[in-house]
Amino acid sequence: MTDGRLDRDTLEALVRAEHGDPFAVLGPHPEGEGTLIRAYLPAALKVEVIDAESAALLGEMQPGAIPGLFTLQLDQRPAYRYRIHWADAVQETEDPYAFGPLLGDMDLYLFAEGNHRELGQVFGAQPVLHDGVAGVRFSVWAPNARRVSVVGGFNGWDGRRHPMRLRMPSGVWELFIPRLTPGEVYKYEILGADGVLPLKADPLARATELPPATGSVVAESMQITWHDQAWMAQRAAHQGHDRALSIYEVHVGSWRREGDGEESRPLSWHELGDQLIPYVQDLGFSHIELLPIMEHPFGGSWGYQPLSQFAPSARFGSPEDFAVFVDRCHQAGIGVILDWVPAHFPTDAHGLGQFDGTALYEYAHPFEGFHQDWETNIYNLGRNEVHGFMLASALYWLRSFHIDALRVDAVASMLYRDYSRKHDEWIPNRHGGRENLEAIDFLRHLNDVVIHEVPGALVIAEESTAWPGVSRPTAEGGLGFAYKWNMGWMHDSLNYMAEDPVNRGHHHHQMTFGLLYGFSEHFILPISHDEVVHGKRSLLDKMPGDRWQKFANLRLYLSFMWSHPGKKLLFMGCEFGQWREWNHDQGLDWYLLRYAEHQGLQNLVRDLNGLYQQEPALHQLDGQAQGFQWLIGDDAQNSVYAWLRLDREGQPVLVVHNFTPVPRPGYRIGVPLDGTWQVALNSDAEHYAGSAAGSREGIASEGFGSHGQAYSLVLDLPPLGALILRPQPVTFG
Repeated sequence: MTDGRLDRDTLEALVRAEHGDPFAVLGPHPEGEGTLIRAYLPAALKVEVIDAESAALLGEMQPGAIPGLFTLQLDQRPAYRYRIHWADAVQETEDPYAFGPLLGDMDLYLFAEGNHRELGQVFGAQPVLHDGVAGVRFSVWAPNARRVSVVGGFNGWDGRRHPMRLRMPSGVWELFIPRLTPGEVYKYEILGADGVLPLKADPLARATELPPATGSVVAESMQITWHDQAWMAQRAAHQGHDRALSIYEVHVGSWRREGDGEESRPLSWHELGDQLIPYVQDLGFSHIELLPIMEHPFGGSWGYQPLSQFAPSARFGSPEDFAVFVDRCHQAGIGVILDWVPAHFPTDAHGLGQFDGTALYEYAHPFEGFHQDWETNIYNLGRNEVHGFMLASALYWLRSFHIDALRVDAVASMLYRDYSRKHDEWIPNRHGGRENLEAIDFLRHLNDVVIHEVPGALVIAEESTAWPGVSRPTAEGGLGFAYKWNMGWMHDSLNYMAEDPVNRGHHHHQMTFGLLYGFSEHFILPISHDEVVHGKRSLLDKMPGDRWQKFANLRLYLSFMWSHPGKKLLFMGCEFGQWREWNHDQGLDWYLLRYAEHQGLQNLVRDLNGLYQQEPALHQLDGQAQGFQWLIGDDAQNSVYAWLRLDREGQPVLVVHNFTPVPRPGYRIGVPLDGTWQVALNSDAEHYAGSAAGSREGIASEGFGSHGQAYSLVLDLPPLGALILRPQPVTFG
């Protein structure tokens, strides 16, 4: 017999997969004193209904008015499941359309408000036990879709098999698929206003297929036993403004690779734990900063065009593997910083763009929603749901993976509506200005929420303009970041270093200018990946002169950086002087460490980190003017700079730089304390493959005042070299 209760329009909507309310048609429905069960299972040969407890046969479903439609009338409403006979298998499963609404009203309310901070644990694909049945609960936001289905190998990628329920007014679609298990690959088939869209990956997937495949993967809840309690308890102190933060920036896929040539592969998280962590420990860096490891379709974006804001890339292992890596870093006393991208996302068809056939995650107008430089879409952070989506992403990494800091990429592009646009290609804000008020509100909210909900974690801004108060608290009108990258210092100092030393006297101000604003923010001094690609040359190759001068200049520059106010960041390979630009498809040139100059440079970085950690004067008052005092800032003729760094007690460290290849014997510099000053570091020492020129031992002060100080030292300045000296403590015997 056929099911004559469905009209032709409903039947055609089922066949065409256009029915927007499958629960109104499928599953159990009261019929008199009994129950009518209806299933739409295209390609099924026969369907039986069996008792959920005993597996006793309750009846065979009858074919309906269209192929694949089956019905059965029962006198009661028992707990049941299906026994489905396919051409090649028999499947037993509960009826997805026998379950009531899944997400709680509070979940939907908080999501619509933009304040659901546990989206990664609630939305997307979540293995759950629902009404005593194990399976996977799917939920996805697509408010303008006419129909959304979960598709995958488990249903032959057939959008007719698992259409979802729409929860109004939130625009969230949901479905529980019984007996589905973690590891299944899935996507969403979405019917928009103009037809079926390309299959979409899950915006809230917690795992993905290995690129170039683009499917989302059902992930289990992470089961990891953390061993980093000691680190987490002290994290706020480890990362305070008065601590020595020295950051090693790493692109995971190219730090070191296994194998040769095109057959090489990136290291896994386990291998990185065995190799990268001891390396960073040995060199004395306090933190590792990872270029984005959120799943991204194009490896050439280096991770800065991610599409899965909740999933670590499958290129390096599972989410659990990544969590174990972070745990091992913490046990080794190393913090982990993640680059995170809330500014824009790529236009790949399976991604967030036009997700339900409309501009959902992005601004609709191209003057607001399309980034011309990167050919990407711009998040509409003024929309509550998008604001909440990105806020939940940040919290997910910080909480689920114990990440210590997020470095927010491209903040400048978020702050200004006219960023990198012509005068007639941007839309002013509601006040007629150029500021992106929605993005500013998001960044301030993000920073306040992180301070409150993840104590001790940091949020760092890559911000390249003169926007005031980036690292000032929001209560004082700032954006609330913990630190800001000092891009101005980086550009000025690298431009100066590229000059032939004979010309440096004419550019003397480039090395002093940064200290005019050096205490206006909490700064990180970044020599990042962006400075060693796209024809900019490697850090070593930027240096002028012959081979000896290049190495001496780089040793001098790193000494300048480590002794300058501000926390430190150095991109991988710069620490041993890689000659070629960074290539994301190749490992670093580790063979160079066979040569004395490269080994010497690495030795210098190790010693700079050690001195930076040991000397409170070099880090304790980084963001405060009282921690710095100029001695010589105007000797342009000799290209010499000298200053004091001071700790809270006023204990000094003397820093002197000679930016010419001319040795300068007998150079007098004023100091505040009488006694012997010990050379703690000479960048021209033999240990660093230098020429062993310049002062190397303790220097006794003289009662001759100089540079506003009561005493002075007479130093031999090495060519293209730096000296760092500290006063020896006075002993009484």
